[in-house]
Amino acid sequence: MHTSPYRWVVCGLLFLAAAINYLDRQILGILAGTLEKEFGWSESEYGLIITAFQASYAVGQLGFGRFLDRVGTRIGYLLSMAVWSTAAAAHGFANSALGFGAARLLLGLGEAGNFPASVKAVAAWFEKKERALAVGLFNSGSSVGAILTPLLVPWLSVRFGWRMAFILTGSAGLAWIALWMALYRSPRRLTVPAGEKPPATRWASLQTYREVWAFALARFLTDPAWWILLFWVPKFLSARFGLSLTQLGVPLALVFSGAIGGSLFGGWLSSTLIQRGWTVNAARKSAILACALLVTPMLFCAQAPNVWTAVLILSLAAAGHNGWAANLFAIFADLFPSAVVSSVAGITGFGGSVGGMLAATAMGYILQATGSYMPAFVWTGVAYLFILGLIQVMVPVIRPVTLRRDR
Repeated sequence: MHTSPYRWVVCGLLFLAAAINYLDRQILGILAGTLEKEFGWSESEYGLIITAFQASYAVGQLGFGRFLDRVGTRIGYLLSMAVWSTAAAAHGFANSALGFGAARLLLGLGEAGNFPASVKAVAAWFEKKERALAVGLFNSGSSVGAILTPLLVPWLSVRFGWRMAFILTGSAGLAWIALWMALYRSPRRLTVPAGEKPPATRWASLQTYREVWAFALARFLTDPAWWILLFWVPKFLSARFGLSLTQLGVPLALVFSGAIGGSLFGGWLSSTLIQRGWTVNAARKSAILACALLVTPMLFCAQAPNVWTAVLILSLAAAGHNGWAANLFAIFADLFPSAVVSSVAGITGFGGSVGGMLAATAMGYILQATGSYMPAFVWTGVAYLFILGLIQVMVPVIRPVTLRRDR
């Protein structure tokens, strides 16, 4: 590990990438109403477009996780950004549901490298007591992107048209690539920590560890809640309270401001508890419990009497999810050495993306049949506490995993 102040420069680069990631990811949700009117999409077709993203994102995480562990964070992250920025701009040239689905497929493939690369960089650059805080800081960039999107995209769309909005936001990744190549360097070039080289481990062997399955299941059941916040909350607010495209900006900015606070709170809480002498196991799980409780008011969101009550509930849920995620990603680095942590993040991310893919398809058909958001919101409200119990059963103590040497 490194204690050089340069580690915070690395964290800053990861923060910017996360912001761009969510700017490119969420723009479709903001413009969904406009595009549905222009192209005549049904609820189920919109759900399938989101499913296309989730499917390629799932497969991409498996591939990118392994790829990053082979080629390193610097080159792997650059390629990830290049692919997803190209795909984001390509939405501006689509003329049908099929065209948007194809663009989403490529976007999911490229964005799949984001979190495995970021977790790998944090594992390499930060000590255990700082990891959750570092993850919380870079992950808050995703919420900054989610805030900027509803504020920036309607203005771009009204002024330049929706096609140009996709092209301009997609081009932001090019500036990040220049910064990344100029500033990022591997910590191994500075020093090689003694005794940290793990035994040679095949990618397939990682799937035999109970800890990997525990967190793959955790993400399978909770990642869909975040996709609901990202892709359906703008539609929910519009349908439930009659908000127009330009009126969505402030409510969505407040929701994702809550996500920033939760990301920082969750990372700060477990890091502070560790610094005060708590075990990693107690600190991480206590922080996860606190964040899970923030999500439970989602049980009542569909019946919110006014837009601001709904925004408050959604803000708490976004805060809880991001604080949860900050600790979950830190646990990967607590359990596994940095040489395989991207692969672990990719495998668990695959589980989360498959869950999101199934949820997106189901959400589209449920809305088309009933028009009700209640089933999704109720599941979101109970999922996190349920999964915390599952984690406790499958990983009763968080401690470094001893990798078996493959033959």
